[in-house]
Amino acid sequence: MSELNNKVKRMDLEEFRNKGFLQEVNRQFFHPLGLALEIIIDTDTNKVLTLGGIWDYRDDPEGMLYENDKLDPEKIKNIKELKESKLVTRMNLKDYTVNGMGVQEIHMIDSRKK
Repeated sequence: MSELNNKVKRMDLEEFRNKGFLQEVNRQFFHPLGLALEIIIDTDTNKVLTLGGIWDYRDDPEGMLYENDKLDPEKIKNIKELKESKLVTRMNLKDYTVNGMGVQEIHMIDSRKK
């Protein structure tokens, strides 16, 4: 095992699914682009086996959407609360540019200023 692998913390895929990360990464990022992150579930145990791949429907003009009854409001709430708990700290970082939503942006250096 490499030194990097010893230091990287990993989340169990079952937790990734159950806490709402899969739903929200798809709903907020992949689906509007016509993509979806897939997990493979054991149909007998309903347990996550592995990541499956990326579905690709970029040719659909509306992207992808969950059926309304498939969205779990508790998962939306969980992810929103976690994101909000990190927002102030992220926005106050001195060496990084983070927008009002907590998303890191490229720090552009204006080459016209000398």
